[in-house]
Amino acid sequence: MSVKNLHFQSNNLGKQVTLMLTLSPDVDRLYEDVFPVVWRVINFPKSGFHRASTTYTTQFAFSRVQEQSGKVVDAGTSININNGEKTILTEANDVYHFSTPRASASGILQAQNNTGTNQEMAVGFVNKGDFTPTPVLFFSDVEDGSNVTAKFTPVLRAYITSDYQATSLLRGRVDTPAILSYDLTGLAQNTTFNLSHDAIFVQTNNLTELAWAIIYEKESRAPAWFQN
Repeated sequence: MSVKNLHFQSNNLGKQVTLMLTLSPDVDRLYEDVFPVVWRVINFPKSGFHRASTTYTTQFAFSRVQEQSGKVVDAGTSININNGEKTILTEANDVYHFSTPRASASGILQAQNNTGTNQEMAVGFVNKGDFTPTPVLFFSDVEDGSNVTAKFTPVLRAYITSDYQATSLLRGRVDTPAILSYDLTGLAQNTTFNLSHDAIFVQTNNLTELAWAIIYEKESRAPAWFQN
């Protein structure tokens, strides 16, 4: 199991901003019946130093969930699963159960709905010590007998926006452009992102700055999210 500890920090930004994080795996029918789920929302103050941390692991999981007021709510049934495995969701006497995952198609995660009715499911990951998975993708109206399939290549995307909360569903593309897009499989176990007016600089364990992309074009003016 791979573990990625991500640290986001700022120092004297000059204006309070909100950073929204999502993970966008490679799946079909995105924004049709498959929707990304907001992972984290972090508020950074106008002045002073601020640091927030979060962890991603490759211990994947399927869960039966519900949508309430535009947010994903865990329904109490989940199963850990690995790439190349499949599980089956069943129901008996109002009790839902995921079967023990079995080997299936290589490189993908699969869950079959065999409950007799449409279900809502999510795929995500489980951090050490957590009791429930962190949802990443929400699958609406999964028909009885059909499969949920995900090829999980997690791409971290960050946006400057205060329009969302953690576990909110993204029904369409975010209006503001992503200021960061990075495949987590290429990051070190511990990575620091320094948020500044015109860039997020990525740093590894020894805090050596990587030669990496700048979020905004370097201009004399502040970026759009920084305007008064």
